[in-house]
Amino acid sequence: MRATLEHHRTRPTATAAPVRRPVEQADTDSARFRTKLRALCATRLHDTPTLTVPRRGHVYMDGGRDRHIYVIETGQVKTLMTTGSGKRCLLSISGAGDVLGELGLLGSERSDTVVALEPATLHQIPGDRFLSVLAEGGLLPEYVRHLGERVIEQQKIIVDMVTMECERRLAARLLLLSRQIGVRRGPLVLIRARITQEELAEMVGTTRSRVGLFLKRFREAGLVDMVQGSLLVDDRRLGDYIEGRPAADGRF
Repeated sequence: MRATLEHHRTRPTATAAPVRRPVEQADTDSARFRTKLRALCATRLHDTPTLTVPRRGHVYMDGGRDRHIYVIETGQVKTLMTTGSGKRCLLSISGAGDVLGELGLLGSERSDTVVALEPATLHQIPGDRFLSVLAEGGLLPEYVRHLGERVIEQQKIIVDMVTMECERRLAARLLLLSRQIGVRRGPLVLIRARITQEELAEMVGTTRSRVGLFLKRFREAGLVDMVQGSLLVDDRRLGDYIEGRPAADGRF
């Protein structure tokens, strides 16, 4: 993931940014709910259809009207929306235990599309049965809290899009991805999905070439690195950069 355009070397600037409260990946309401939901899929919902989706295959597409809920068993998928002019916005990346397609419960056309980033398996569950089984298992309150955490997460992304300049928006999305789908490697976090520069650009509303430039600056500042095609991030330093706190070694 090298920048394709040559620019003068400038380091990320430490301008003011909104104060962000850290959200740890482990032991959140959503993490506990996902664990219980996967157990439920293996027991009460074991007879529901299982979809096997190849890399770049579609789980569902915008315009569809199915009323199913999808629970990821293995693999990772991306959710995106496309504007009338053809521009795409990558909304999120989801992994094992995550729930997709809840808006199908409303009975209206789907407005988003879900595509596999790697081979994935998902449970396809009729919406009414999904809610019924959650109610019988006493999990509806936890599901509501899980949805609440997702709303808060999306609100933070909207605030970032409005208040942050593009380079810092990219840093914020990398930090969020590290907490959603990252694996701790000592002081660093490996983002397991192999996300392209084009996909990162769709997340933060910029071009692929600018993402390449920003990643080059981040590598020079010691905020990120590449390991066999996946991003390795220093989440502590990345958080300091987002909040405008200078690093102890003065690298940004």
